[in-house]
Amino acid sequence: MASPKDPGSTVFYRLSIDGLDLGLFNTCEGFSVQAPAEQHEEGGNNSFTWHFSTRLNYSNIRLSRPINEDSNKANQWMEASVAVGFLRPTAEITALRPDGSEVCSWGLNQVTPVSWEGPHFDSSSPGVATETLELAYHGFTGPF
Repeated sequence: MASPKDPGSTVFYRLSIDGLDLGLFNTCEGFSVQAPAEQHEEGGNNSFTWHFSTRLNYSNIRLSRPINEDSNKANQWMEASVAVGFLRPTAEITALRPDGSEVCSWGLNQVTPVSWEGPHFDSSSPGVATETLELAYHGFTGPF
């Protein structure tokens, strides 16, 4: 009998932008959507206040990983995006289990690179050299 898949065992994320594979990342943070609401008090109705959502605000997503053979892909994609005038492609972030099987994926609309931060080199402090890519986006796409 097959064992159930553990949704808590996700350890890495695959990032692709318009089909270009930018490799695997160890952390992915920032998935967040807020819908600020304006309050409106209706004259003569004192029992409640109306709340109207104004717009959706999506926070930036930050992906980090130890530097590896894919490390140049992220900053090269960022530089190429800026050079052509910020085309706003779609992206897919896929959460993967340790065995490589997919947990789920998120499609992102109109992705814009915000920043790329390379490793900090310090010979007196042993540690893993990491890079971080930050992306802004304008909502989610449909299912992949």
